[in-house]
Amino acid sequence: MNFTQNEKLNQVTNETLVIGVDIGIEMHYARAFNWRGIELGKVFRFANNGEGFGQFHAWIETLAGKTAKSSVMVGAEPTGHYWFSLASYLKDHDIRLVLVNPYHVKQCKELDDNHPSKTDSKDPKTISKLVIDGRYNVQYIREGIYAELRIAMNCRERIVRELVVIQNRIERWLKIYFPEYHEVFKDFEAQSSLLILSSTPLPTDVIKAGADGINRIWRENKLRINLITFISY
Repeated sequence: MNFTQNEKLNQVTNETLVIGVDIGIEMHYARAFNWRGIELGKVFRFANNGEGFGQFHAWIETLAGKTAKSSVMVGAEPTGHYWFSLASYLKDHDIRLVLVNPYHVKQCKELDDNHPSKTDSKDPKTISKLVIDGRYNVQYIREGIYAELRIAMNCRERIVRELVVIQNRIERWLKIYFPEYHEVFKDFEAQSSLLILSSTPLPTDVIKAGADGINRIWRENKLRINLITFISY
């Protein structure tokens, strides 16, 4: 969803409990503030698992009750994939999650102590201040078939990248050890070519196998190829 700066500012009111969470691999750190940036409570540390999320939820409810806040807004950096589980938990429990730009967090760290250092207690405060200032984005979390399609697309993109890397390695290997190969096979990924590479990857292996050996490989896999050009190399 796209909101203007004023619309984002108006969503943080006197009744809002703003919580900044520093996402970690195994542990998260949270700090709570009111709409003016005054801290409410102490730094809260919780694990990146179901038990930790339950403790975090209980801490939010306790703090909201003590400070008489009727709404909660949790802000976080989209750090890798480590925030996915927390986002899913918050959505299931109707707790609003917004995301801040990691670049903005990095640039704003020096406002309080004139130092760009990163600490588990400092980042949640910086994140909260960005949320209070309306410098956040509302993340659309896909569900059902849309979530499955997104996962499938990510898997496909990863597999394509890995295949390209493997193809480049094979091409390099052929240029070094078998430069004549492409004079016979224009595409090394052809079935007949892959059978040869898996059985006789080097020129010396081809010579050792001879025409009969190469022919046997193809015939066993029900391929019929003219060997004259290939064996001549």
